[in-house]
Amino acid sequence: MTDSLFDRFRGGDRLALTRLLTQVARGENLAEILTSLSAIEIPPGRVVAVTGSPGVGKSSLIGKLIEHIRGQGESVAVLACDPQSPYSGGALLGDRFRMPSRPDDDGVFIRSLAAVSGHGAIADHLPLMVRLCRAFGFDAVIIETVGAGQGDTAVRDLADVVVLLVQPEMGDDLQWEKAGILETADVLVVHKADLPGADHVLAQARAAAEPSQRPIQVLRISSKTGEGIAELWQALATLEPRQGGIRNARELLRLAQQTLAERFQAADSAGSATWRRLTEDFRAGRLPPERAGEAVLTVLNEPS
Repeated sequence: MTDSLFDRFRGGDRLALTRLLTQVARGENLAEILTSLSAIEIPPGRVVAVTGSPGVGKSSLIGKLIEHIRGQGESVAVLACDPQSPYSGGALLGDRFRMPSRPDDDGVFIRSLAAVSGHGAIADHLPLMVRLCRAFGFDAVIIETVGAGQGDTAVRDLADVVVLLVQPEMGDDLQWEKAGILETADVLVVHKADLPGADHVLAQARAAAEPSQRPIQVLRISSKTGEGIAELWQALATLEPRQGGIRNARELLRLAQQTLAERFQAADSAGSATWRRLTEDFRAGRLPPERAGEAVLTVLNEPS
């Protein structure tokens, strides 16, 4: 079944992409999908993460970015992490209603994903979903986290560039941002800049960004008026990507660990021993990051 889906996937079938993403979201066929993806050359593109506290306007901003990206003739996929419903276990889907989506526009793909509380504000198996979207050929992949808190920094291992949103009238919340999630940001956006108090928060944001060990751009943006949208995309398109991004060896190893659990049950199996040795070598620095991906795929391709 997965082989036929990948044949259609390679041919640009969006329904095949959707079904593969559904399998990944359910934790099904992860090793098989990762192995199949290893045979596909991933084209150049940019993975952008948009994060921030609840209500800061992440979905509205992404909606404006979609319009701008499409205006540039580029394609974009959005993986929007919504809080998991306590009733159905699925995503609440609130984000998608704030984003432009036309069924006849093959240049836009939006998928809502259920994110379990305590999982770093992102959905399970998101690295593999990002990899699928990149392999499909989208020029840009945007990840939207759920409302993120101080410790929700998992997205930094998935994206080339991380955008953190703050807004006027946050009060002490801006201090809260400084302590954790600010350290993951490449661009700090003062959103809803048409509201009173935007200048004050902009000054706070610039002061918060200054002590950072690496440069953080601070931009003033309003999705309501369109102010700053073009400047934001220009920044995202030109910023030097984070080292590794989705190809980050740590993330690939973590993904492989999830899939190998399905393949090797006995603690003394050859597969388990190989996996333990690979992980130990990586942590000890004996396995360089540039070789980690090849090593992981070698283990995945070993007979179970």
